[in-house]
Amino acid sequence: MTSRSVPWSQRLFDIVNILVLSLFGIAVAYPFFNLLALSLNDGADAARGGIYIFPRVFSLDAYKLLFENSKLLEGFGWSALRVAVGTSTSLFVTGLLAYIVSVRHFSGRKFLRVLFLVTMYFNGGLIPTYLLMVKLGLTDSFHVYWIPSLISAYYMLLMSSYISELPEALFESARIDGATELKIYIRLVLPMSLPVFAAIFIYSAVAHWNSWFDVVLYNSSGHYDTLQVYLRRLLLEVEASQQIMDQQLLHQKFNSLSPLTLRAATTIVVTAPILLVYPFLQKYFIGGLTIGSVKG
Repeated sequence: MTSRSVPWSQRLFDIVNILVLSLFGIAVAYPFFNLLALSLNDGADAARGGIYIFPRVFSLDAYKLLFENSKLLEGFGWSALRVAVGTSTSLFVTGLLAYIVSVRHFSGRKFLRVLFLVTMYFNGGLIPTYLLMVKLGLTDSFHVYWIPSLISAYYMLLMSSYISELPEALFESARIDGATELKIYIRLVLPMSLPVFAAIFIYSAVAHWNSWFDVVLYNSSGHYDTLQVYLRRLLLEVEASQQIMDQQLLHQKFNSLSPLTLRAATTIVVTAPILLVYPFLQKYFIGGLTIGSVKG
């Protein structure tokens, strides 16, 4: 079809569609660029406002304060280890459960679905959960970051709906050849379910990366503080310093900083690793978003 044969209504729709999506993209990207500009601006000057996309008085003091302490690298290491261990184990175990409840000849699959579905709406509460972690000996240890999140009922439902659409003949053929259910899961289900696994990987990784409340709750010793907890503590210290103007040394230390610029720099530091990982999984993530759609 040539450009001359395209009706004017179709062209008008394309133009409006491009404009709307462009405005939407700008609305989504602007807050991030605004935070980046604030993080690169002098703190005292940023308090005047009026900074939108570019810094008015360029300064790296906020980032210098973040990276001058060795605890930042230690916290980054715990955060990265939590994402790696927590996401990989959760994907494998939750995916295995999703495969089990998708096996058609398994008589208990409907009961398991209902059982885990109930956990999405009812839980024991904060205090019973904390007491359970204490009884299990998970407090003040790294294991409290990944063991409680091994199974997610919501992710299990997403994965099982995708696995249920896979050809059953492949699984039956593997069983005839003597393959166990675990071997079928590793050799067939995992490779054929990359889109949904990649989508869940991003969801789980972001959740682990941004989590901080369980760190404060279960690791009172501070030995396993993640990056988010360290940055939160540093931000609270700077905010407190603004209220103690009679301490001259403290005021001089944070003279070029403000909670506004440090909060922006903190957000950039926490968000950047996720933004760097996302492009490599984008094609799988988009495929995973189409779970449940009508197939042509």
